[in-house]
Amino acid sequence: MITNKTTILLSFIFCVCLRETSSAQTIPKEELTFLTSQWKGERFADGRPKVSDDLIARAKNIGLDDAWTALKNLGYVNQFEGGWKTVNNEVITGRAVTAMFMPTRPDVEKNIKERGVKQGHAGNTNAWPIDVLIKGDVYVADGFGKVAAGTLMGSTLGNSIFSKTGNGVIFDASARDVEGLSEIKGFNAFVRDFHPSFLESEVLMGLNTPIRIGGTIVLPGDLVLAKREGVLFIPAQLAEQVVTTAEFVTLKDDFGFEMVKTGRFKTGQIDSEWTPEVKQAFYKWVDQHKDKVKMSRETIDKILEKRTW
Repeated sequence: MITNKTTILLSFIFCVCLRETSSAQTIPKEELTFLTSQWKGERFADGRPKVSDDLIARAKNIGLDDAWTALKNLGYVNQFEGGWKTVNNEVITGRAVTAMFMPTRPDVEKNIKERGVKQGHAGNTNAWPIDVLIKGDVYVADGFGKVAAGTLMGSTLGNSIFSKTGNGVIFDASARDVEGLSEIKGFNAFVRDFHPSFLESEVLMGLNTPIRIGGTIVLPGDLVLAKREGVLFIPAQLAEQVVTTAEFVTLKDDFGFEMVKTGRFKTGQIDSEWTPEVKQAFYKWVDQHKDKVKMSRETIDKILEKRTW
């Protein structure tokens, strides 16, 4: 007997819930809202959490290791993935639009493409996620790590993606035409490798669904932070807390470097539980460096109290 739970599971795998009136989804908006129910802010029409543009901009200036530590301390241990090759050194931050690709089979691909044409899609299915991208999005795709004939993008699609998002991509797959991609100013791509082949024997089986990228789980709307160390996927409801905590760590480190350099405190005093004397010196230092502070005194108090950094 097929239960409601079975139906929901199948919708994740086979995308049977895609509606002609809502071609940007493969799961109902209600299900995506349920999966991201801890997010209490604004959402896009498709149900994705809408992390603010301000947070996306601020995330570019935080340390990935600081953000990872904040997430780990909150119990989120499956959000970082390393082992990437990149087009250039651009930092990527933005809201995840997710895509899941699978090895194709003729009957499934035929059905997917026929339905896609009715919904207004054209070309190969690796281009379809681009249709739903907007400014601030990051195209995140699970291509099951395929390299040869797993090239989800070349320079043509790369230019299209960047023109729509002003951002880059995260592909657990490969890309082609690295020279052409590197000429897109401001663009970056985190991929498993580069290969001269064209995409073959893959089909889009999920769009804006939960996906797996290596050892991580990614939900649509997650805040993506991609730097030299790798890629961090921050749940939308934790974006403000993680970014603010990482900003605090930068303040704390700047304060600590100055205190150690001037001989005011020893390294051990800075790196361990702060005494009232160290805290008082920190607050005085903050008052003298207001140009570096992006948070209120109340927020600083809460972070110091909880020690979530």
